Amino acid sequence: MKSITRIAALAATLLASTPLLARPITPTDLVSLSRVAAPAVSPDGRWLVWQQRETDLDANKGRFDLWRLDLKTRGATPQTFASTPDFNETDPVFAKDGTLWFVSNRKGDADVWHVDMAGGTPVQATSGFGGISGFKLSPQGDKLLVWADRKPGVPSLEQPQVKKDSLAGSARTYDQLFARHWDTWADGTRSQLFVLPLAGGKATGFGVPLAATLVGDAPSKPNGDGAEMSWSADGKTVYFALREAGRIEPLSTNLDIWSAPADGSAAPTNLTAANKATDNLPTVSPDGRFLAYAAMARATYEADRMVLHIRDLKTGAVRALAPGWDRSVETITWAANSASLYVTALDHFDHALFRVDLASGKVSRLSGDGSVAGVEPLGANNIVYAKDSLTAPADLYRMDEYGAESRLTSVNAAKLAGIDLPTATRFSFKGANGDDVWAYAVKPAGLAEGARAPIAFLVHGGPQGSFGNAWSYRWNPAVFAGAGFGAVLVDFHGSVGYGQAFTDAINKDWGGKPLVDLKAGLKAATDKFGWLDADHACAAGGSYGGYMMNWIAGNWPDRFQCLVVHAGVFDARAMAYETEELWFDEWEHGGHPYYEAAADYEKWNPVLKVRDWKTPMLVIHGEKDFRIPYTQGLAAFTAAQRRDIPSRLVIFPDENHWILKPKNSLQWHREVLDWMKEWTAKAAK
Repeated sequence: MKSITRIAALAATLLASTPLLARPITPTDLVSLSRVAAPAVSPDGRWLVWQQRETDLDANKGRFDLWRLDLKTRGATPQTFASTPDFNETDPVFAKDGTLWFVSNRKGDADVWHVDMAGGTPVQATSGFGGISGFKLSPQGDKLLVWADRKPGVPSLEQPQVKKDSLAGSARTYDQLFARHWDTWADGTRSQLFVLPLAGGKATGFGVPLAATLVGDAPSKPNGDGAEMSWSADGKTVYFALREAGRIEPLSTNLDIWSAPADGSAAPTNLTAANKATDNLPTVSPDGRFLAYAAMARATYEADRMVLHIRDLKTGAVRALAPGWDRSVETITWAANSASLYVTALDHFDHALFRVDLASGKVSRLSGDGSVAGVEPLGANNIVYAKDSLTAPADLYRMDEYGAESRLTSVNAAKLAGIDLPTATRFSFKGANGDDVWAYAVKPAGLAEGARAPIAFLVHGGPQGSFGNAWSYRWNPAVFAGAGFGAVLVDFHGSVGYGQAFTDAINKDWGGKPLVDLKAGLKAATDKFGWLDADHACAAGGSYGGYMMNWIAGNWPDRFQCLVVHAGVFDARAMAYETEELWFDEWEHGGHPYYEAAADYEKWNPVLKVRDWKTPMLVIHGEKDFRIPYTQGLAAFTAAQRRDIPSRLVIFPDENHWILKPKNSLQWHREVLDWMKEWTAKAAK
């Protein structure tokens, strides 16, 4: 008996000292990861607070908490703060007195709350408005700028009593576009700005509107946020971006920067009326002297270069800062001393962090590999930000004045324990016109020596986009690699991060240079990486990537064992009349509506090549997708069925252009990965 006991004890010791065998990441792991965002730093530099999303799979949704980290205590660990287990806390921001302000729905509606960092009970600052969409606290802490959906021209945030028509039916009626936008039918309301005075930490009254004379959305829809507005340093003026609505709204990218007195005493003034293209991201310097913003030059082109501009608020003089820098600004943050700016821009796959000197316009890249977001100054010379990559979800980092980076959090360490993530290798090749084109190959973890992995050839959307060296919760190459596929990603002509000319190259050429690049890129990858199985490959893409799957079906029909078409354009003619943001589709086909330039649309129309289709096709679409309506997916599936091609249609009735709900994400991954495994396995047999 004693020998058996000793053997058992020895086995237990060996088991405890032996690390668990690593396993690949799965879709369930992906949807379960914690997601950090919106870092905020206290005025004294002690506290870092951020919002963190956890997935409630049973409820099929995400839930948000606030977390904090004591930056001045060595070895401090993050802790939840001012959060409730069943409700959401988001959008943290510090007042100059060090109190923390945030949004919570703990009393039902989304309202503004605040709490002392020493602890205590959070105080509700707003109520009775039926909820708000977001807020910005004035520099003096005496006013709130909030935004909420209301009918244009309303005098305050007070919710009007709606008189019901007892004879009304269910029909919606429209006399102009937008009739619907992104995933919502127009209901006559607009996102509008209101200023609320604060007294004793609580908002008083129903606020004054800042743009009652304008019809438009501030922030813009569908994805605008607080980056589109800024307080003046003295708290007397609000700067915001807005595109005036009207019959041309679906044809216009003309967001302008407006200024309005915070007390609503005068109508807003358009500061950028001369520019008919996009002006956005107004950001006032800490000393109050300058207004930075980013602007495009070409009207109706949503992917033009965003150039950093500076407006002197004393003189009104405007100048482009670093106009020769051929990258497009994504975010703007002033340094604490107002002498430089931190901006992010896509640069060869990385959403990189740059410093731009205010006096000289000199641009310096600060970050290395990976993608940076949520930049916040920390004292005079340090900054805090979130960073992720193709093989790592976001965590928070600090960079000192010498450019040294230190990691502050490891929020997913426990969830990723025992998971072996893939390796991602960046490479280049000669594509269309002999240009250098960049790509990634993502190798499955634990692939045996000499073994080869079937290929997941992933094509990004946009088309002016990039998969980027960034973690994704929708199209994640690491998850494809975790399923045993070698993922190949090509930044074809039209991608962002390689100069504006490269981005512009896709215009009127959707099926031309990009397909040349994709063909050359796949060959370059299989030539370079012996672990890729060139004979067993499936291609997949969403949005423009979905279009490219339909185009490949008719123009490269013998290369892949299967295709996955997510929210892809199938018929360019129908798309021209069914989509909502008309400026995009018309610009991409020469700047004209279909009825004036049919040949430009038909030249690259997948519907004309259906006779050549032969590749098994999985078609996925969200029924609430108004950007590329689900009828495009239904039509592609019909075409495949009529051609007797093995095909499957997956429709999500509660999703838009993106698949966002946790359980839907799991089903999406199961459908896609099972489809690709089935057809690459059949090819092997």
